[in-house]
Amino acid sequence: MNMDYGIALFPGDGVGPEVVAEGVRILQRVGELTGNTFRTEYGLVGGTAIDQVGQPLPKESLDVARKADAILFGAVGGPKWDDPRAPHRPEDAILGLRKALGFYANLRPVKVFKPLLNSSSLKPSVIEGVDILMIRELTGGLYFARPKKRWTSARGRNGVDTLRYTEAEISRVLKVAFESARRRRNKVTSVDKANVLESSRLWREIASEISSDYPDVELEHMLVDSCAMALVRDPVRFDVVVSENMFGDILTDEAAVLTGSLGMLPSASLAGSPGSGKAVGLYEPIHGSAPDIAGQGKANPIATILTVAMMLRHSLALPNAAMAIETAVETVLNQGYRTPDIAEEGTTQVLSTVEMGQRIIDVLGV
Repeated sequence: MNMDYGIALFPGDGVGPEVVAEGVRILQRVGELTGNTFRTEYGLVGGTAIDQVGQPLPKESLDVARKADAILFGAVGGPKWDDPRAPHRPEDAILGLRKALGFYANLRPVKVFKPLLNSSSLKPSVIEGVDILMIRELTGGLYFARPKKRWTSARGRNGVDTLRYTEAEISRVLKVAFESARRRRNKVTSVDKANVLESSRLWREIASEISSDYPDVELEHMLVDSCAMALVRDPVRFDVVVSENMFGDILTDEAAVLTGSLGMLPSASLAGSPGSGKAVGLYEPIHGSAPDIAGQGKANPIATILTVAMMLRHSLALPNAAMAIETAVETVLNQGYRTPDIAEEGTTQVLSTVEMGQRIIDVLGV
């Protein structure tokens, strides 16, 4: 049965509009091949929204997001909006969407494609076979808990952030990790700082309790500093890695170096179980707005295209279409095509943003 889906599009700043445009072209091609309809509606976010309406997430954009089946997000930010004294920052758009729509679990697959083994700064022997799912809790911890403030006293300037987690916040993201591991290689590495932090001791305690409901999944506890080291020394040991908000923010960016480029990594922020195929989600490539190359056709669209695949799988229940996109990406890489960020010295088939998108469309079959 052919379906009709509503997709909110938030291109944002820098290279965001360029890569989102390629994601939309992929969606259109999937629609042609499957008979499904993808209705798109655009909204302002980030620095572009600040410039035009004075805030990074206007009510109109939030309304577009609320009524969509899924959200495709480009990137926000840039030097133009970096003033720490500014009342609004472009990144507030992401935080606002997460909070308003309840996106509590961020999924970042980190997969090293064989043709790109030499693109990473790590030795091929270290990264060959890497296939990790990084899961980060999104709505609790230091980024959201109160009090959060700055003040000046007789002793000088002060700042405070609060690290607080509830049992419910911890349990739901851990369950996403265990459910995901069951569809992969049945191992969860739960990351904490239980030797120092009370919130981490609670996290570890709850992880052990939930583990009893998943006897087929191996649970490994790991301190965050040990995990940071293991990600670059022995990354193939990991299957699913789950952590609280700030630890996950840092570790997922560290894991990105394994692939050789941020331009290769997709992500999904979900408000439900990814196994349902119907979880409402915010989908974005993990690279930034890259203002230094914006408008030059140099941005790698593969992260956004793989992000569209995640959208089809987790929010629109179209796993075959998702797999077809992933296969098409791998096919194009095997054919030797590259964008500048993943091109080795001597590579002759270096493509622009639009050209890479078109190559993937040309080999896409559902």
